[in-house]
Amino acid sequence: MTTWPVHGRIDGPIVMIGFGSIGKGVLPLIERHFAFDKSRFVVIDPCDTDRGLLDERGIRFVHEAVTRDNYRALLTPLLTKGEGRGFCVNVSVDTSSVALMELARELGCFYIDTVAEPWPGLYFDKSAPPSARTNYMLRESVLEARRRHPGGITAVSCCGANPGMVSWFVKQALLDIARDTGVETVVPKTREGWGRLAHKLGVKGIHIAERDTQRAKHPKPRNVFVNTWSVEGFLSEGMQPSELGFGTHETWRPENARTHETGCGAAIYLLQPGANTRVRSWTPTPGPQYGFLVTHNESISIADYLTVRDGDRVVYRPTCHYAYHPCDDAVLSLHELYGRAGRRQDKIHILDETEIVDGIDELGVLIYGHAKNAYWYGSQLSIDETRELAPYQNATGLQVTSAVLAGMVWTLENPEAGIVEADDLDFRRCLEVQRPYLGPVIGTYTDWTPLTDRPGFFPEDIDTSDPWQFRNVLVR
Repeated sequence: MTTWPVHGRIDGPIVMIGFGSIGKGVLPLIERHFAFDKSRFVVIDPCDTDRGLLDERGIRFVHEAVTRDNYRALLTPLLTKGEGRGFCVNVSVDTSSVALMELARELGCFYIDTVAEPWPGLYFDKSAPPSARTNYMLRESVLEARRRHPGGITAVSCCGANPGMVSWFVKQALLDIARDTGVETVVPKTREGWGRLAHKLGVKGIHIAERDTQRAKHPKPRNVFVNTWSVEGFLSEGMQPSELGFGTHETWRPENARTHETGCGAAIYLLQPGANTRVRSWTPTPGPQYGFLVTHNESISIADYLTVRDGDRVVYRPTCHYAYHPCDDAVLSLHELYGRAGRRQDKIHILDETEIVDGIDELGVLIYGHAKNAYWYGSQLSIDETRELAPYQNATGLQVTSAVLAGMVWTLENPEAGIVEADDLDFRRCLEVQRPYLGPVIGTYTDWTPLTDRPGFFPEDIDTSDPWQFRNVLVR
């Protein structure tokens, strides 16, 4: 596109917390698609490696970490400078999403983030029980904030690619499956309506099925963790307990599975790290693949959103979890890390757009168990397309930053929605904003199941009566 649409005006200050790979990528999208006062645009980060991008634009940079002790004093004058409603764009790690969200609300400012984060220490706190380190409990803290503060100025929780965009993909995919299987339906307008549609279609579960084939010019060095997005973010979620929304069709669960005593009850967790838990899944380019069952907010929020109840009784819920095959360098990095007993490498490195030879990030939802078996719907964004579309990011990053853009647009158009999750947003409007940045967005059916082409050399504890049991998906 030579002319980019301006989707709205941010009439107050913009405070972006974090200027890593995602912050750098969000910057040009904000510049393209919003009118705003540049003199009140501030970026905060404890690392100043890329501050030159801000200096050349005349955007103020605050070289400081946002902490439990300073966040109020640091952010309040920045978010309230001048007239208009400010916008807090939180694309950082090690900052409490709930604390920042509630401060923004107190100050009358919009808020958006890409993940429900705690203050530093929780992910690696050996004194905390595994349940306390789950995304389930982090999400519950956001839901509790929503109960404390119903309505009011909009704050969007967990609005990146995943969590975020994939919740919008799920809705479009359900409509596609209904059309292709002859199930008459109108577009649901409530979460109950979406749950009833998934139930009516016979959907048993959803994989957030991703394959990153982006390939670096140079091989991964030893003792360096290489990734296409935040290494700190990946290691934090990878060392959390593996989590999944657990469906009503499941007849078995692993011996090390545990449930939560409080909250929505939509998920279980395993007493093992997600980045060392493998599952069988499928994406269009490689076909069958192993993915990591890394915990993500959407695994819980989607399962919860699609739950059908009769009073207090759960009638229907799909299984939902991440099935992530990162770039090959990240897979090698994980193998190296676990070989070092989980001790992080001496150096970390995020591949930027100049270091990648080729490849795509194929990110979508594999919806399975219905009349046509399984349907993958998602983005096949390549590094070559990314370079043409937006600067300072690879394909993985652009899928995230364009979802942040969509969430910001929706926020301005729905300023009094209160605290919401990506599942609550208008999926069609969000995808309309985001699609110019997603490359090919396709839907394709497959006859693959987790029982397809298993080697068969050794006895396995599987359920042949129902291919889509988690018993068959989990690699044991």
